[in-house]
Amino acid sequence: MERWKINLYALWLTQVLSLTSFGLGMPFLPFYIQEISPMSPEVVKWYTGLLNALPALTMAVMSPIWGMVSDRYGRKMMLLRAMGGGVMIIGLIGMVTAMWQIVVLRGLQGIFTGTVTAALAFVASNTPTKNLSYAIGFLSSSTFLGYAIGPIIGGIVAEWFGYRVSFFVGAGLMLVAFLMVLFIIDEDPNSYGQIKERQKADLPWYRIFTPVIMVLLVVLLINRVTRTVFTPYIPIYVAEVIPAGKSAAKWTGYINGLAGFSTAMAAIIISRIADRYDKRRLMFVLAAITLGLSMLVLRTNSILSFTLLYGVMFFTLGGIEPIAMSMAAELTPADRRGTLFGFHGLLGSIGMVLSPMFGAWISVAYGVRAILWIIPVMLIINIVIFMIRGSYARRRSREDEEHS
Repeated sequence: MERWKINLYALWLTQVLSLTSFGLGMPFLPFYIQEISPMSPEVVKWYTGLLNALPALTMAVMSPIWGMVSDRYGRKMMLLRAMGGGVMIIGLIGMVTAMWQIVVLRGLQGIFTGTVTAALAFVASNTPTKNLSYAIGFLSSSTFLGYAIGPIIGGIVAEWFGYRVSFFVGAGLMLVAFLMVLFIIDEDPNSYGQIKERQKADLPWYRIFTPVIMVLLVVLLINRVTRTVFTPYIPIYVAEVIPAGKSAAKWTGYINGLAGFSTAMAAIIISRIADRYDKRRLMFVLAAITLGLSMLVLRTNSILSFTLLYGVMFFTLGGIEPIAMSMAAELTPADRRGTLFGFHGLLGSIGMVLSPMFGAWISVAYGVRAILWIIPVMLIINIVIFMIRGSYARRRSREDEEHS
C-alpha cells in the first residue's frame, strides 16, 4: 500500500479516537458545571456560551501561528503537540473543583490542542493532488464520526458513573491516539522546511489568499457558525422538551451522535460525488436542501422528530465543508497548505466564538429554541455568495471565450 494511504487510514483512526475523547465529556458541560457549582438557569446559559467561546477564541489566535510553524518544522510535530495537550487538559477538566479552573482549562485547550487543523494540514501536504478531494473528505468523516461516537458513549458513561469519569476515559483515548501518531505516522521530510529561497520570494505566505480562496474561507466561516450555533444548547433544549422522568443526558447523546454520524457519512459520500461534478454547484444544492430541512426542524415539537430531522439536516450541511476545503487546498501550493489550514482554523475558531455568543444572547432574550433561527439565516447568506460567485464565474468564462 502506498505510504500516503497508510498515513491517511492511520490518521483517520487517530482522529476518530481524539474527537471521541473530546465528545465524551464536552457536550455535557451545562450539566457538569452545575455539579461543580449550583447556579440559576440563566447563569448556566451564560457559562455555556463562555466555555464554548473561550477555547475557540484562543484557538483563533494560535491556529495561524501553529500553521506557519508546521510549514517550517513539520505537521507530525503539530499532531503530537495537539494530542499531548489534549491528554493533559481533558484529564484535568475531570478533576476540577471550582468554576475558575474549568474556565482556565478551556482557554488553554484552544492554545495547545487543535487536532483537526493539524491532521488536515498533514493530509493536504502528504497526499497527491489528484487524490486530495477524497483524502480530505475521508479524513473529515473521522472528525464527525468521533463527535458522533463521543456523546453517545459519554451519555451512557455519565449516566452510570458520573460526568467526571467521562473526561478520564476521554483522556485515555487521546493518549492512545498520541501513541499511534508517534509510532505509525510517517511524514515526508520534503513536504516541509525545505522550501527554496526563490520559492519563498515568489510566494510569500499572504499571497496564497486569492479572491477565490477568500470566498471559500468566508463560506467555511459561515458554515461553521451554522453547524455549531445550536450544539452547546442541545442539553438545555432537551431538558426543556423531554417528558418528565426521561434522561436528558441520553437524548443529548443521541442528538449529537446522529448529527455527527450523518456529517461523517456526508464527508465520505459527497466528497466522492464532488470529484465528478461542479463543486460550486454542488455546494449550492446542498445549502438549498439544508435550508428547507432547517425550516422543518423549526416546526417540530417532538424530541424524536427533532432528533431525526436534525440528523438528516446535518447530512446535507456536512457535505459543504469538505468540498470547500478540498477546493482551497487544490488552489494552494503543497508547501503552503499548513498556513492555509492554519487560517482555516482561525476562521473556524472565530465561527465557534460567534456561535455561543449569538446563542447566549438569543437564548436569554428569546429562549433556547429561537437559536435555531440562526441556521436558515446563515444558509441564506451562503446561498447568496454561491449565486454571486457563480454569476461572476460565468461572466469570466464568456469573456475568455470572446477573447480566445
